[in-house]
Amino acid sequence: MKASLYFFAALVLSLTISCNNSQNLFQESSMDWSIVGEADWSFSNNELIGKVDEGSGFVLTKQTYKDFLLEIEFKPDSTINSGVFIRCKDYEINPNNCYEANIWDLHPNQDYRTGTIVLKSKPIAMVKTIDKWNTYRIKSEKDHILVWINGILTADIKDKAHPKGHIALQATGTGEIRFRNVRLQPIKAN
Repeated sequence: MKASLYFFAALVLSLTISCNNSQNLFQESSMDWSIVGEADWSFSNNELIGKVDEGSGFVLTKQTYKDFLLEIEFKPDSTINSGVFIRCKDYEINPNNCYEANIWDLHPNQDYRTGTIVLKSKPIAMVKTIDKWNTYRIKSEKDHILVWINGILTADIKDKAHPKGHIALQATGTGEIRFRNVRLQPIKAN
C-alpha cells in the first residue's frame, strides 16, 4: 500500500513538472512579445485577433526558441493570409528568414496552402480550415520540423537553415485571424 502511494505521488509530481515546463505565448498582459507592421492586434475572450485591411503585420516573441512542440488554435476567415513563423532570425519576418507554417486555404499556389512550410514543402494532406477553429501542432527538433493540422500530418522537412529564433503570428492582406491557447513545450536535447 505504501509503495502504491509513493508511486502515485511520484506520478503526480512528474506530471506537474512536465506541465510546468510548457508556457503560454502571446498572453494579453504579457510583455514577452511585440507587434510589428500594419495589422491591428487585440484581445477578446482570451483570443488574440489580427485584423488587416492591407499590408502585413505580426506579433512575435522577444525570446528565441530552438527545439519545441508548439500548439496553437486558429480560426481564419476566407480572405486572410496568415501563418505561424518559427525560428525567425530577427524582426524581418518572411519565409526566407524563418520557417512559415502557412494559414491560407485559398493560396493562389496550392503548393503553399495551409499546412505547408512555405518555400520548403508541398502539402502531404489538404485540410480545410476556413471559418472554424483548428489546431496547429508544430514540432521543431534539431533539423526536423513536423506540422499537423487537426491531427493530420501536413508537412515533414529536414532543413538546417534556421537553428533557432523568434516565433511570430501573421495577419496579411485583408481579413481577420483569431488565435487562442498558444502553448510551447521545450524539447530537451538528447
